[in-house]
Amino acid sequence: MSEIIWKDIIVSPCETFHLLNEKPLYSQRYTHVMKFHEPGLAPVKSEVHAFHIDVEGRPAYFNRYIETFGFYEGLAAVINEEGWFHVNTEGTPIYLERYGWCGNFQEHNCPVKDKITDLYFHINRDGQKIYQKQYRYVGDFKDGSAVVCNELGLHTHIDPQGNPLHNCWFRDLDVYHKGYARAQDEQGWFHINKQGIPIYKSRYQQVEPFYNGLARVKTFEGDLVIINTADDTMAQLSSPPASCLPIEHFI
Repeated sequence: MSEIIWKDIIVSPCETFHLLNEKPLYSQRYTHVMKFHEPGLAPVKSEVHAFHIDVEGRPAYFNRYIETFGFYEGLAAVINEEGWFHVNTEGTPIYLERYGWCGNFQEHNCPVKDKITDLYFHINRDGQKIYQKQYRYVGDFKDGSAVVCNELGLHTHIDPQGNPLHNCWFRDLDVYHKGYARAQDEQGWFHINKQGIPIYKSRYQQVEPFYNGLARVKTFEGDLVIINTADDTMAQLSSPPASCLPIEHFI
């Protein structure tokens, strides 16, 4: 079947089989199924085992696991009695190490958690650590950087070699999206540039990533507004109910 066909396959509402053009893709029923990912394989779980199936509903390989997850960059995270690791499309482990948790490969690297230390780091497609340091948490790489959290609970960005991207640390942090990342300090949320510098002085209760130059944010007064990268208010979407306004509003 062509690549276009597997992209049209969806999970049934009961999540026990797949649908194509509103019809069951196969006759089998599973305890749980997940979406198809390139190259056209989907994780499924029966009452006994977990594995991947192809677009005709057939097992893609002989091996069986406790849990299986979607393929990313041709590799999928799985679990067996020894721990977490990654397999290729033939269901074969690609390295010997076993982890306490595995993420998905993004930009050729993947976050994992050490079984002994419970600390996180990134590995490459050969299963090798791409740097020596370990963190309390690491996220996926996107656009050449990833978020990491140190032992103090502070966050920064690293590059694919594990080097700090800007040496700025924040209470909370997101990946870069179109050149800007969401960040939080003691005063609230805002956006930073690739140098880790806030692009405006305001702080908000919540901020969303910029979408074609605009972002939806929530003020500490409860207003939902849309701002541009210069922090100009482009539109006001809502205000807090009158009952939530401060008492001085009514004086």
